[in-house]
Amino acid sequence: MSVSCSDLLCGEDSADLFSGESPGCSSEFDSSACVEESSIASFIEGERNFVPGFDYLARFQSQSLDVSAREESVAWILKVQAFYNFQPLTAYLSVNYMDRFLCSYSFPTQNRGWPMQLLSVACLSLAAKMEEPLVPSLLDLQVEGPEYIFEPKTIRRMEFLVLSVLDWRLRSVTPFSFIDFFAVKINPTGTFVGFLISRATEIILSNIKEASFLEYWPSSIAAAAMLCAANEIPNLSLVNPEHAESWCDGLSKEKIISCYRLMQELVLDNTRGKQPRVLPHLRVTIRAKVRSTTYSSSSSSSSPCSKRRKLNNFLWVDDDKGNSE
Repeated sequence: MSVSCSDLLCGEDSADLFSGESPGCSSEFDSSACVEESSIASFIEGERNFVPGFDYLARFQSQSLDVSAREESVAWILKVQAFYNFQPLTAYLSVNYMDRFLCSYSFPTQNRGWPMQLLSVACLSLAAKMEEPLVPSLLDLQVEGPEYIFEPKTIRRMEFLVLSVLDWRLRSVTPFSFIDFFAVKINPTGTFVGFLISRATEIILSNIKEASFLEYWPSSIAAAAMLCAANEIPNLSLVNPEHAESWCDGLSKEKIISCYRLMQELVLDNTRGKQPRVLPHLRVTIRAKVRSTTYSSSSSSSSPCSKRRKLNNFLWVDDDKGNSE
């Protein structure tokens, strides 16, 4: 079956899809483009349609789903996002697609083998097609040490399965739909809005691996992250979390405060365990050498770490692992 990129796009206005703008998310503050409160209220009303079911977290707690398999998948998605300098929204959408899929479809997670890795690649590919102006090939997308390398036709089949399970609803409501608006609510003068958005984004992505946050909807996560970011600015450190409910109709004070407390604990833990920040010069140097090329038999045999063999016409595995099984 012949598959084109257009086959993977959902039925939305093409002008909106390729406008280069993500919903409710921008990299720089622009006071003339602030999202109006009515639009934010509509996001709050609709966010319930873009989160996993209420029992999803309970399935991790009961171990019917493997939480460590999810953590490994999210960690790989974040590595690829950093490698290709994808937008934060792309990484978040990838995880959102994966969670919604696992909630609705019986899928093997206990093994932590190729099924979860294939799902991760498919979800990241779909999210990149939604948000990124330039998307690596399906082979080039599989970087940062994956255990298996999947053929493009296998990934496309998985993409179609994900699209079917999600009913083609890919343009989701996420915390990034709210953070610009919340930043202005905390800092109406706009003095610290750029920092608040940037820091809240870091906090959201740093906590995305934690299954505990599956209990909270995007608006609560965004509000909690913004409050944590405000704590790092002396002029804003006295912002009362209980007042966040007044930022917009439909916000839940209890959920925001609960999420904020959990986030504070994790932010403090991460801060204690981190070294002082250093500019990632090494990553820039490495990225400059990356070339978009297809895999060939000659290149795969040139180094031990890239030695692969084909398995059942679906994926590639290391020769050593294949011989040991």
